[in-house]
Amino acid sequence: MGIARHGALVLFAAIAVTGCASSGDSIRNPVGPDKVVYHFNAGLEQATNGLRNVRNHLEVNPKARIVVVAHAQGVDFMMKDMKDKNGNPYQVTVEDLKNQGIRFDVCEITLRNRTLKKDQFIDEATYVPSGVAEIARLQQREGYAYLRP
Repeated sequence: MGIARHGALVLFAAIAVTGCASSGDSIRNPVGPDKVVYHFNAGLEQATNGLRNVRNHLEVNPKARIVVVAHAQGVDFMMKDMKDKNGNPYQVTVEDLKNQGIRFDVCEITLRNRTLKKDQFIDEATYVPSGVAEIARLQQREGYAYLRP
């Protein structure tokens, strides 16, 4: 093997090892400014699972920027007095997450199609013209990752 070829292999190996080491650090340290949109559209069971996912996400990355976008039956957990199957009010969890910077968007098309009114929802809800359009906007224009529990 020539000296030039040997040198190139050593250089390649050094770059590969350095690259692996730096990517390993990011795996061990997941804290950073990740942007994630969680899509809720399937009712209370999905909301329960999704809110748990959001809590878990924040536990390992408290700097994550998270938006929950709800439409169709996915808005139900944000209605006043809604409770999970164990009788726990969703509003308590939503308030806690909102205080940690999570945004909760409700689709206005869903309100119209289901003849729901904004006064039926908890104060922590914000409203967007279309849930699916908001999800697409966050992904395409703002670089949010998409998760659907």
